[in-house]
Amino acid sequence: MMPNDELPLALRTAYLTLHRRSDAVFVEYGITADQFVLLATLARGQAMTQRELAARMPSDPSTVRAMLVLLEKQGLVTREAHPTDARARMVSLTKSGVRTYQLAFDAGQELRDQMTESLSAAETR
Repeated sequence: MMPNDELPLALRTAYLTLHRRSDAVFVEYGITADQFVLLATLARGQAMTQRELAARMPSDPSTVRAMLVLLEKQGLVTREAHPTDARARMVSLTKSGVRTYQLAFDAGQELRDQMTESLSAAETR
């Protein structure tokens, strides 16, 4: 393998390792790493449509919808009719969703610290 070919493989390996380790941390809170990203995206602000959420993650709308159905069953998100677009659904975190997100975020701090320990403050930013 040529040195230029190694970077994509190394990045994929790093991503998959981070994903597995994140899943192991978040399982205690009943969520996956991908669901954590969804909760984190919603935790940044106001309710948004499912389409906006998919664009911000980024993920395809059908994957986001499947995650939302599961998270809604757990009581972590709500999906309500859009006030002006009958085709759209507005998504927001419930109080339980905010709490779960914060607990999972705090639990992931050690993993984030490990990821950044070899970086300078400027590189971490």
